[in-house]
Amino acid sequence: MKIKRELGLIVVLVIFNVLCALKEPNYISPRNIDSILLWMPLLLVAAIGQFPVIVARGIDISVGSILGLSAITTGVLLKTHPNLSLLALFVIGALVGIILGCINGLLIAFGKIPAVVATIGTLTLYRGLTFMVSGGDQIDASTIPDKLTALANSGWTFKEVTVSWLLIIGITFAIIAACATRFAQFYRNVFAYGSNPDAAYLRGISPTMVQMVCYGASGLMGGIAGIMFLSRFGNASPSSAGSGFELVVIASVAIGGVKITGGSGSVLGVFLGCLLLSCINVALTALKFNADWQQLIYGITILIALIIDSASQIRRTRSAA
Repeated sequence: MKIKRELGLIVVLVIFNVLCALKEPNYISPRNIDSILLWMPLLLVAAIGQFPVIVARGIDISVGSILGLSAITTGVLLKTHPNLSLLALFVIGALVGIILGCINGLLIAFGKIPAVVATIGTLTLYRGLTFMVSGGDQIDASTIPDKLTALANSGWTFKEVTVSWLLIIGITFAIIAACATRFAQFYRNVFAYGSNPDAAYLRGISPTMVQMVCYGASGLMGGIAGIMFLSRFGNASPSSAGSGFELVVIASVAIGGVKITGGSGSVLGVFLGCLLLSCINVALTALKFNADWQQLIYGITILIALIIDSASQIRRTRSAA
């Protein structure tokens, strides 16, 4: 079943790109391919963090604000400490993200607040903190060191197409996550919990531990995505950095075949979902569609995923009866 889902995504990707290329030959130009490959890393890293949350029957709507607060906090620190190393920048982003993610986990695991309600609340809270940390000021290009922006502007070039270091970082995280889902006991516990929380509890799997680690991981990856945001765009505004990003992340995970109701999914599917949304994003521009179509497509994607989940649940219930 998983293989069929992923093969289906590959078929959709091929058909979509062929149709776009037939409509607009420039769509497959090196410039547009570069845009697809550069748009994808931030989404991929954040989606890898969202993946275990959704598998465990949760959702993290605050990830866009986590990205923004990570980017702004790091940018503010760069104003006073311009010589911070790349490693230090990523560590700072990761620490900001994991702290915010653990706050989400505490509210959900111990406060027993529904995940949607808790993360909508922290989405607003973290965005407010972003304005407080920045004083309402934008982090401009002069603050961002060249060594950070070079991660987005350089890499391996093949026939005029550049595979940026940002994409290599994103793929590396995806490989690590894929290996973890296969070999790490914790991921098995996450899938067991997502499939049947009551049965998982009886087997000794702690719901609070699963939720804390999943939301901590989502925050961690959101924080790292914040540093990648600075690299990609070379600036950050407290009002727009990561704003609306959570919808794209959730859509990419849903499109990748991860069940919104939990218990099923794969990192490969998430990767393909991110790639498809990256292609859609660039195609809409290449085909001269209005930018508002993007939000519509993301919303439709999530609704379709929910309908498919609901239909499969009804089918299983009828089969069991």
